[in-house]
Order: sequence, then C-alpha cells, then structure tokens
Amino acid sequence: MSSRPPKNLILDNDDYHAEYVGRNEGGLQFFLTTPFVPTRDNEPGREFLALYLFDEEGLLKSATIDDFGPRATMNEEARVARRDELLASLGKIKFGRIKIAPFAVECFGFKFGFIARPPEEAGEDWSVTVEPGDYMCFWPPWSSGEYDT
Repeated sequence: MSSRPPKNLILDNDDYHAEYVGRNEGGLQFFLTTPFVPTRDNEPGREFLALYLFDEEGLLKSATIDDFGPRATMNEEARVARRDELLASLGKIKFGRIKIAPFAVECFGFKFGFIARPPEEAGEDWSVTVEPGDYMCFWPPWSSGEYDT
C-alpha cells in the first residue's frame, strides 16, 4: 500500500499513449502527448497537443500546450505537423524510459500534467493520472513503468 504520493515515477516508451517518450542529446527528458477534454452533454470537448520537458531529476522544466479545439472539427494534418515540429525542436532524440515527478500546470482553463490523487478510501493506494482526459493512470510500484488506460 502506498500511503503517500510518489516522489517520481517511471514512464516507458510504448506504441500506445507513450509513443513519444525519451531523452534528447542535451539530457532533457520529454513526453509528447495528446491530452483531451471528453465530449459531455452540450460540451464539444477539446483536443490538445502537449510537450513536457523534464530535467535529469524528473522535475518539469517546461510545458508547451496547443489547443486544437473540438475533435469533430480538429484539423488532424495541422496537429501532425505541429507534433513533428515539436519533435524536431528537441534535436537528436532517443526514445526510451524516463523518470518524472508528478506535476500540474493550468492552461486554457484546464489542469494538465501527471496529477497525484489521494486514495478514495482507507487502505487504498495513491495514484497518478495524466490529465486532462484521465487517459493514463499509474499505481505502485512507481518504478514499473506500467499504466492503466
């Protein structure tokens, strides 16, 4: 049981939500991802592209977040072009495992990041969710690199 939030956690590169995870030649760790606000009731939802950069200790150095509007009207070609531009801005990169600390940043009226969540009931573990969209959820052991979707 984890009675407190993690100091850091591991994120492994994979072919699903963590496709763009690794380090650049300068030693920065990066995670390029597509957070979203789901469509609900009369709200159309929103699609984003986020590039998070971390130092070697896993602390957030910067967050670049672009808003692509509702999924139904999103320009996918523009998002792919921006993704490629952000990846190119990193210089020479190597995909692989990174270690990061939970963080949150406010942007466009939403909370973005790897957000530590306390247990809902006694005896349960802390978790860390990737927001907005809650599309990745990490549980102890924090060093596994595994997440739930």
